[in-house]
Amino acid sequence: MVFIVSLGYSQNWKTNFDDAKTQATAENKNIVLVFSGSDWCAPCIKLDKTVWQSEEFKKESETNWVIYKADFPKKKVNQLNPFLTENNKKLAAQYNTAGYFPLVLLLDKSGTVLGVDGFKNISAAEYIQLIHSFEKK
Repeated sequence: MVFIVSLGYSQNWKTNFDDAKTQATAENKNIVLVFSGSDWCAPCIKLDKTVWQSEEFKKESETNWVIYKADFPKKKVNQLNPFLTENNKKLAAQYNTAGYFPLVLLLDKSGTVLGVDGFKNISAAEYIQLIHSFEKK
């Protein structure tokens, strides 16, 4: 029962970037694109625990954004399926050529970059405001 309830509160991270763009267009939302190394990048892990898993971010993202995490795990046990791995590599070639982790981008529904940032040791509420600040530029 607890597992079923927790599913209702899980985030809606997209697993296909084309689907994310389609949803963003249909709902007239921007896309939060996160490049993460979920099992090796300490700042990525901290950002995940502090911001992405917070109730504030879950609520804000549900209302305002379509969210996509391009994950690049290194441990064999955490490897993604080949299709997702290939898609994430293509996204990195387009949006993260320098290979920064974590890298957080706000894109408009067509995929144009509105703002870019990385790890900041700030609260979830402050990070949400940072993302919103990209919308106002």
